[in-house]
Amino acid sequence: MKTLLAPLDQLADFDEIIDVRTPLEYADDHIPGAINAPVLSNEERVTVGTLYRQVSAFEATKVGAAMVAKNIGLHLETLFADRLRQWRPLIYCWRGGKRSGSMTTWFNMIGWQARQLDGGYKTYRRWVIDSLEHLPTEFQYIVLTGHTGTGKTRLLQALRQAGAQVLDLEQLACHRGSLLGALPGHEQPSQKRFESDLVTALTQFDPARPVFVEAESSRIGSISVSKLLLNTFHRSTCVNVQASLDDRITFLLQDYGHLFNDPGHFKQLLNRLVGLHSKKTIDHWHQLIDASAHAELFSELVQLHYDPAYARSSHEHFAGLSDAPTFTFRPNAVDNLEQAESLLREIEHKGCRYKLKD
Repeated sequence: MKTLLAPLDQLADFDEIIDVRTPLEYADDHIPGAINAPVLSNEERVTVGTLYRQVSAFEATKVGAAMVAKNIGLHLETLFADRLRQWRPLIYCWRGGKRSGSMTTWFNMIGWQARQLDGGYKTYRRWVIDSLEHLPTEFQYIVLTGHTGTGKTRLLQALRQAGAQVLDLEQLACHRGSLLGALPGHEQPSQKRFESDLVTALTQFDPARPVFVEAESSRIGSISVSKLLLNTFHRSTCVNVQASLDDRITFLLQDYGHLFNDPGHFKQLLNRLVGLHSKKTIDHWHQLIDASAHAELFSELVQLHYDPAYARSSHEHFAGLSDAPTFTFRPNAVDNLEQAESLLREIEHKGCRYKLKD
C-alpha cells in the first residue's frame, strides 16, 4: 500500500497546504501559505479534551469523530467544492495524527492525491528552530544605526525599493521597537509566528549579496530577538544614519502623532519611564500632552530620554560603529528612493566586495 505520508522537504510538490488544526492553533503559527480548514473548532477541541481526561479515550474519540466528519463534510461543500480531480493537497495537524489523517483518508477516497505531512506541525516547528541556529550567520549584514527619529525604517524601505536585500525585523514583529512603538490597530504576532516569518525571509536571500537591517535591541515589543542574530549584527558593517533635530521631530510626528489621539494611554506609557526620569519630568510631559505641544514633547523625549539611552548602548554593542560611515537622511518621501540609491553608491565606492542590488 502506497504511503500517504510526505516529508517536510516536499512542500513545493503540492498544489495547496491545509492546516486542519483549530483557528487558535493556526493563528499562533502555521506553515507559510497554508490555509486553515479546521476539523475541530476551538470549542470542540476543548470538549474532546475534557472527555478524554474526565471520561475515557473511547468516549472522546467517538464524539470527536462525529465532529470531525461533520466539519470535513462542511469543508467539502464550501472551501474545497471547486477543486479539480488532479488537485494534490498536503494536510497537517499538530503531530501528524488523527486530525490530518482523517481528512487525508477522505480526500483520497474521493480521488484526490492527498498526502499527510509526516510529523505534522511539530516537524515544521523543529525545522524552524534548527534553522535559526545557523541560518542567520550565513549572510553579511549592513546595519543601519543611529538615534531615534533619524528615519532608519524609511531608509530601509527605500533600500528595498532600490533593489537591495532588506530584513525588516520591525515589520515582521509589527512593532517599531520602542516603548511607544505599538502600531495602531495591529496586534503583534506570536513569537512562533515571528520566527517562522524570519526564517522564511532569510531563506529567500542570496548569500552573495549583503542584507540591510536596522539596529534593534533584544526585544521588539513583546517579541524576543535571538542572541545569535543580534551578535551577528553587532559584528557587522554599520552605517550611521543621521538627521537634524528638526528633521527627527518631523519623522517622529509622522510615526507617533497618533498617540495624541488617546492622551490617557499616552500618559500611561510615559509613566513607565518613572525611575529613569523624575516624577516631576513625567508630570511635565503629561502637561505637554494636554497642551497638544506635540513638537515640544518629542523634542524633549529625544534629548532627555532616547539620545542618552542610545549613547549608553550603541558603542557597547556595535564593534564597527566607531569607524562607520555616516549618512544624512532627510524627511522627504519624494526622494527617499534617490537617497537610498545614493547610499548604495557610497557603500560601493568604499569597496564593498558584494553585489548590493539586482
